[in-house]
Amino acid sequence: MSNIKSAFENKKAFIPFITCGDPDLETTKEIVKEAVKNGASLIELGIPFSDPTAEGPVIQGANIRALAGGVTTDKIFDLVRDLRKEITIPMVFMTYANVVYSYGSDKFIKTCSEIGIDGIILPDLPFEEKEEFLPECDKYGVDLISLIAPTSENRIAMIAKEAKGFIYVVSSLGVTGTRSEIKTDLESIVKVVRESTDTPCAIGFGISTPEQAKKMASVSDGAIVGSAIIKIMEKYGKESPKYVGEYVRSMVDAVNSL
Repeated sequence: MSNIKSAFENKKAFIPFITCGDPDLETTKEIVKEAVKNGASLIELGIPFSDPTAEGPVIQGANIRALAGGVTTDKIFDLVRDLRKEITIPMVFMTYANVVYSYGSDKFIKTCSEIGIDGIILPDLPFEEKEEFLPECDKYGVDLISLIAPTSENRIAMIAKEAKGFIYVVSSLGVTGTRSEIKTDLESIVKVVRESTDTPCAIGFGISTPEQAKKMASVSDGAIVGSAIIKIMEKYGKESPKYVGEYVRSMVDAVNSL
């Protein structure tokens, strides 16, 4: 069984997204530790990329700051090695196909396996092109996590049937960012997913409040939050671990109140 599934056992999952290296890797490390301490089920670590096409201005800004600070893929691998000395919950990378290609797909995914990364999310990788990375992921036991969007329509069942780890359900069209309201008919999407697989699914994009997280977790197996956390990091910088921890606790409490 994929280690990722442990994040969803007997509870709703809260999954925070954290851009590595914003404002620096030492702060990233402390933020991850605070998130885990406050009940996060799985950590999604963003490897910065210069052209993050799925990201809105908040996470784009975090990418720019991290890259300007000299963050590299190898430094992020070292960060994960360090975190794994004390953190046991699943961790996944979210990045872009070019980051994996430029590092060398086999070397990148092999290193993920060695350091304890359980899966990778590549939002710019179409389902039809996943064979570019799937053989290496299967070889090294790293889940290639599928995304399902409102536009997936008649492809939802097909994507779900082949999904590994968990399914990332994109709540709305467009890029990441907080939204005051999520209007997508997510119940219908999740219904098709449930009919096609027992792989858990979590909803992300646009979630920022405990009320939204609770609503999304009531429909699915968990909620994913990125931009709202990055805003806290942008506001508090090196002081942000404490504030991110408090925010994670409020979201965990919300999804667990179901």
